[in-house]
Amino acid sequence: MMARGARTEGQDLTGSLKRRQVMWGIAALSLTGCSIPRGAPSQREVLARPDAEGADFALEIVTRERLSLYPSWGPRNGQLHTGWPSGGAAPTDQILAPGDRLSLRVWDPEESSLITSADSPFADIANVVINASGNVSLPYVDEVQVAGLTAERARTRLQERLTSIIPSAQVQMEVSEGRRNSVQMLGGVANPGTYPLNEQNLPLTSLIAAAGGVSSALKNPQVQIIRGNQVFRRPWEFVLSAPANDPALRGGDRVLVEADPRSFKALGASQREEVVGFDEEEVSALRAVSLMGGISDTRADPRGILVLRRYDPRDTLRPDGPPNSRVVFSFDLTRADGLFSADEFLIQPDDIVLATQAPAVTTLRVLGLFGAALGFGRAISNQ
Repeated sequence: MMARGARTEGQDLTGSLKRRQVMWGIAALSLTGCSIPRGAPSQREVLARPDAEGADFALEIVTRERLSLYPSWGPRNGQLHTGWPSGGAAPTDQILAPGDRLSLRVWDPEESSLITSADSPFADIANVVINASGNVSLPYVDEVQVAGLTAERARTRLQERLTSIIPSAQVQMEVSEGRRNSVQMLGGVANPGTYPLNEQNLPLTSLIAAAGGVSSALKNPQVQIIRGNQVFRRPWEFVLSAPANDPALRGGDRVLVEADPRSFKALGASQREEVVGFDEEEVSALRAVSLMGGISDTRADPRGILVLRRYDPRDTLRPDGPPNSRVVFSFDLTRADGLFSADEFLIQPDDIVLATQAPAVTTLRVLGLFGAALGFGRAISNQ
């Protein structure tokens, strides 16, 4: 009985070993017959043979010594700056312009007045439009030039002309600004619309405040002033930084506030894989990693953060231009120099920021598959 029991145990052990060998063989065949699914390429795969003859990209290991070269390779950060009107002028009385409408109240206590009736000491003359020549027409007087005058100076001139035929006349006047004395707030604020310029040299910030302020949903808001054939554009933070950056508006100006249209593409072993907008005027490579949600602790290789950038092929012909129209910038975030360099390297619009996958990740996945296979084999052997 003892011999038979020992023989049975030996047979079971032999069968278990055979089944395990079979499972290892199945796993090995499976691994050699298909690729391991991954979420990102490794640094070695992306940067394979950059120095080979006919390579279609150049590799730049970003260090402190190399940082000073890159600004001359192409447009610095793709900034949207244009010229900007000067600010700081003190508001003054508005100047009348063609299209403005005047509402007049003429007082005349005389019983035989040409203007007023017997039961009222005044007469209202509404909707007096300043014509294209800058004149207005009043009863009993010829056209009067008022465009180019302040409201008070125009009121005085009208009263002087009326007193030539109505000696005791006195004039009160209100102004409704027309298009040439109004600005359009096109968007990016709580209350877009047309706003009259009640005073000359009205600051841009006063208009935006009257329109409800800049929308908090806009990332790095940009302010654009369209004035005739000119377009001025600057960040909202720039406008707020100094009184000299807060320009006076002119009649006919159109103002638009919108989110920064620049963006980069986030890919690889990061928390976000999408198009990411600039949230500041200058976005460094280190900040871009932060905007991507950081790199995955379990998948990413901090020594392989890559920025892929395209340059105009004509720039490569310049002595100080890039070595190739396609350049891959590589950062090692495990070193102090790599961290500082990444924080000083500026992302440009349409860059691709790629967090490569750590080589150990594939190894772990292989071991995971073997572990699953072994577990399955054990389950069979226990039946």
